[in-house]
Formats: sequence, structure tokens, C-alpha cells
Amino acid sequence: MTDDGSVKYCGRDFTAEDLAMIRELIASDARHHRLALSRIVCDKLGWFRPDGGRKDMSCRVAMLRMHRDGLIALPPPRRANGNGRTRPRMTRASDPGEPIECSAGDLGKLTVTQVATRSDSSRWNELIERYHYLGYTPLPGAQLRYFVHAAGRMLAALGYGAAAWKSHPRDAFIGWTPEQRVRNLQLVVNNARFLILPWVRCKNLASRILGHMARALPHDWEVRYGYRPVLLETFCEQDRFRGTCYRAANWTHLGLTKGRGKLDRYKRYAVPVKAILVYPLTKDFRVTLCASR
Repeated sequence: MTDDGSVKYCGRDFTAEDLAMIRELIASDARHHRLALSRIVCDKLGWFRPDGGRKDMSCRVAMLRMHRDGLIALPPPRRANGNGRTRPRMTRASDPGEPIECSAGDLGKLTVTQVATRSDSSRWNELIERYHYLGYTPLPGAQLRYFVHAAGRMLAALGYGAAAWKSHPRDAFIGWTPEQRVRNLQLVVNNARFLILPWVRCKNLASRILGHMARALPHDWEVRYGYRPVLLETFCEQDRFRGTCYRAANWTHLGLTKGRGKLDRYKRYAVPVKAILVYPLTKDFRVTLCASR
């Protein structure tokens, strides 16, 4: 918190007056649940996406972090959902399948589908919780999740969400100012989860999927959110991975993190050191990201 009482969450400054408004809103009506509160706050603050929709998911994340930092007191969640504390229930939908062992080329055409239904969402959450080393936590902000199939069999699951608030190697690579970063950070998308199912062992499959996603995601993102990202980023934990598949898919290694969380601005949450890799989606991505208007 600054001297004037303002704080920054999810790329937005909240003044002392904004925080007071949120507290008054929470206290004004006990029937307001967290989702309704986020929508009202977006309307009152004019917090909208380029397509005119509310940035209610970013607002929900921001308010949850305010709650955890003791700045506001949110009402209890109506049901256990996506605050990172309730684990997805394990079902047979995520049981191991028959082994798939071949070269990526022998799989034939890859089919990539977005997570679009509640059933899809439950299955994606369950697979990530069961087989990804990070487990399941909700993706912050704007996001898309995917399944990858070939010949009718599921191979992988991916998730894309909000970019890291700050990353010195990435920010130096882009060359933007702090003000330009605040304005244009939404044009950077984070590949937050990439899971090839453990019974799938196909050489070069990971890099093939990454190449496919780099072509498909900008269009999908524009359809969903009304703007087109120009840069992808990801973070690979150094003690577990070397980022080989990303390098094979022509991602650029920029350096290492300082052992802080992706949205941690106050050095409260130590995490393992990770390699930072990026993939430009357009040739003029720097011009776009460094635009002041």
C-alpha cells in the first residue's frame, strides 16, 4: 500500500476511496454474493474489457487478494468452487488410459477443442489436479482452456490466463515503460498449464502441440474477448524441467525468475525459481506492446 492508501491488484490501481466503496457495498446488502459484488464493482469503477464486457473475473481475483490482505471482508463463498482451496473431486473420467506410444507424426491430425461446458470444465480441472505437478488452481483473469485429441483419444490439456504482473527479463525483452505495461499487459497471455497425459509417450508431440496452439490461440482469444494477444509467456520450474519442448517450438529463453509468485508484488510468497520463455505472435509485437494509446 502506498502513502496515499492506494493499492494495485490485477493491473489496476485501487484508491482509498475505491476500497471504501467496496467495503460499503459489501456491508449494504447481505444478499450480495461474491460474483454479484464483482459485477457491481466493475460497473462502478468502469472496469471493462475492450469488447465492452466486464472484467469481472479479474475483479474477483483482485477482491479475493484484498480479502486475504485484510483490506476488505468478503462474504463467505456460497459453495466450494475456485478459490484454490477446494480440490476437484476425482472420478473415473480421469483414470489412466491405454498407453499411446508412437512418434507425433503417426498420430495423424490433432484436434484441439476449447473447454466449453461444465462437464468439460470439471474434467479439465480433475486431470490437472491429478496429473499436473502444480495441481489445480483457478486461472486468473481472461482465460482459455483446451483439450487435445488425435484419432478420438485425449492426449493433452492446456490452460492460458493472465500474464505475470512484472517480470524483469520479459519486460526488458519487450522494452516497454511501466505505464505501457499497465496499458498493454492484457496483450500478453500466460501458458499457465501444459499437461501431456502420463500414458501418452510420443516423441515431439509437445512441441507440435505448442506450434498448433500458437496459431490457434490468437483467433480464439479475439473471438472470446474482442482483442488479439501478441505475445505468449510461460514459466518452467528449473528443478523439474529444462523447457526443451518450448525451445523446440521456437520459444525464446529470457532468464530466470527471482522466486516470487506470478502476481506477488510485495515479496510475500516464495516459490521455486523458474525459467522465463516467450513466443511472439506477431512480428511487430514490440510496437503494439509499447504503444502509449
